[in-house]
Amino acid sequence: MSDSTKPTPPPRRALQGVRVLDMTNVLAGPFATLHLALLGAEVIKIENPTDGDLARKLGNVPALNQQLMGTSFLAQNSNKKSLTLNLKNPEAREIFKKLVATADVLVENFRPDVMGRLGLAYPVLAEINPRLVYCAISGFGQTGPDALKPAYDQIIQGLSGVMAINGDERLNPLRAGFPVCDTVGGLTAAFAVLAALFHRERTGEGQFIDVALLDSIMPLLGWVAANLLIGQQPPVPMGNDNFTAAPSGTFATDDGYINIAANKQEQWEAVADLLRVPELKTDPRFQERDARKKNRHALTPLLETKLKEMPTAHWVELLNEHDVPSGAILGLEAALNQPQVQHRQTLQKIPVEGIGALRLFGLAAKLEKTPGGIDAPPPRLSAHTADILGSLGYSPEEIHRLKAARTI
Repeated sequence: MSDSTKPTPPPRRALQGVRVLDMTNVLAGPFATLHLALLGAEVIKIENPTDGDLARKLGNVPALNQQLMGTSFLAQNSNKKSLTLNLKNPEAREIFKKLVATADVLVENFRPDVMGRLGLAYPVLAEINPRLVYCAISGFGQTGPDALKPAYDQIIQGLSGVMAINGDERLNPLRAGFPVCDTVGGLTAAFAVLAALFHRERTGEGQFIDVALLDSIMPLLGWVAANLLIGQQPPVPMGNDNFTAAPSGTFATDDGYINIAANKQEQWEAVADLLRVPELKTDPRFQERDARKKNRHALTPLLETKLKEMPTAHWVELLNEHDVPSGAILGLEAALNQPQVQHRQTLQKIPVEGIGALRLFGLAAKLEKTPGGIDAPPPRLSAHTADILGSLGYSPEEIHRLKAARTI
C-alpha cells in the first residue's frame, strides 16, 4: 500500500496513556473526570457493587433510574470504565492498592475523613505510588472550621454570595438555575490535575490537591467582589440588567425578549439612532455612561416602546449589523439546536446499548493537534470489572469468588 493510500491514524489524545481512578459521585467529581476522559485519559470509575454512583438513580426518566442509567449519570460519564469494589472489605482494599500502583491520578469527592477511615489516605497511597496525583474535592476543603460539614451545590451558592446577588428587588435571594458551584468545582479540579501532571513531567513528583467548592466559585464573583473590596460598593440585585453599563440587559420586543449589550458609548449612540430616538443621545440623563446607569429605569421604557414595534429577530439582525451585540432569549431546546451549536458539534451523538442514540456534551475546547471527544458511552455498573481485575493478574476463578463474596 502506498503512503498516499494508507489510512490516516486517529489523532492522539492529549491525555492518552494517563490512568485516572475516579472515586467520585453525583456531579463535581464526575464532571472533573469527564473532562479528563474526553481528553483521552483512561478513567476507571470505582463504584460500590450495590448501586454505584448515586447519579445512576437521578433523572426524570424512571425507567432509566431503575436501570441505574439515570439521565444525571448519562450526562457526565462518557468514555469511562466501571469497576465495582466494596472498599469496606479488606480484600477489596488490597485490589484497590494494586490499582493505585498502576495509576497516574486519583480523584475523590468524599468528606475529608472518609479515605483516612478506610486506611486509604494520601500518605498511604503515596507510599505505594509516589508519582500519584491525588485530587480531593469537597464542599469546604480538607481543613478549617467547616471542613467536615456536608455540602450540596445550593448550600455553597448561599454561602458564597451567589444567591445574594441574583434576582431583583422582587425575588432575592435567588439560586442559579443549574448547579453552578458543583460544575465550576469540577472544572477547577480538572484544571488542577492537569497542572499537577505538568509538574510531574518536570520533576517526577506526584502531589495532593485540595479543591473546595466554596473556594472555586468565589473568584467568579471577581468584578462584583472588586466593587466591594476596592470601591466599597455593595452589590444591588439588578435582575437581567448589567451593572457595568446601560442600556445593557434584557428588553421586551413585539414577540418576546432580546439581550442588548451597548457597553460602549458608540454602541449606545447606535442604539438610539437605530431605534429612531436620536434625541436621547443629548438628554442629560442618558448622555454619559454613569448617567445612563443611574437613570436606567427611566431609559428602559423609552427603548422598549420602540423595540415593541418589531419582533426580536428583526432587532437582533439590525443591531448586530451595526456592531451592537444582541441576541434572542432562547428556550433550552432552541438553544441546544441552534445552527452555531450544531456547527461547533457541541453535542455528540453516541449509541448506548439498551437505550439508543443519545446526544451528549463533548469537549468544548477544540484542540488542533490533540482533539478530544466522546469515544465510548457511559458504562453500565461493573461493566469493566472482570477486564480490569484480569489485567491485575486475577484469574476468572478468583473473580468469580470475589463476586460471590460481594467484594466486587
